[in-house]
Amino acid sequence: MSIRRLLTREHPLADPEPLIRRVYAYVAYRIGHGAEAEDITSETFARALRYLDTYDPQKGALIGWLIGIARRCINEAAAQPHPGSDPPDRAGPWDMENDAVDRLSMQAAVSQLGERDRELIALRYGADLSAKQIAQRLELSTNAVEVGLHRARSRLRALLEGQAVDEPAAPPRSLPVRKPVPNAVRDVRRPIEGKNQ
Repeated sequence: MSIRRLLTREHPLADPEPLIRRVYAYVAYRIGHGAEAEDITSETFARALRYLDTYDPQKGALIGWLIGIARRCINEAAAQPHPGSDPPDRAGPWDMENDAVDRLSMQAAVSQLGERDRELIALRYGADLSAKQIAQRLELSTNAVEVGLHRARSRLRALLEGQAVDEPAAPPRSLPVRKPVPNAVRDVRRPIEGKNQ
């Protein structure tokens, strides 16, 4: 990729600031704010620059591609052993006590949700993706995403209000992907031409 294209407005990452904010917000929803979220966001953009020639705008929006990279970075970071924890970041003078309490309460409530709910909340509010974009990213129908988001928000609201959730938090697992209908099932649904029923 030429330096000239890299510096022009036609480059997909020519204006990275809003993309960085959205990717960081997604990562922070998944793992919490702080240095680790910043590191994962940085790694996401390092990989994006390295593999930018593989991005195909006809397959989806750039933010969806970046979120896919961020998801892999989060999974890789979670799989690595952590020998010791870093000391917590010190709050800046702009942080207010109520803001910190609200953020910690939200983070604690989100962490109690099942993996599917956490992922949907992070994609919608962290990455600021629409239900349609989430559906494309997860290979689900838009309606399934909207229903899932509604249920996830209801469970999150109940947790924030100190109520029991209607579903226990599911063990971590991957999100379901629509599977093609097997031929045998399709044949049962529609009659085969030329055969009497």
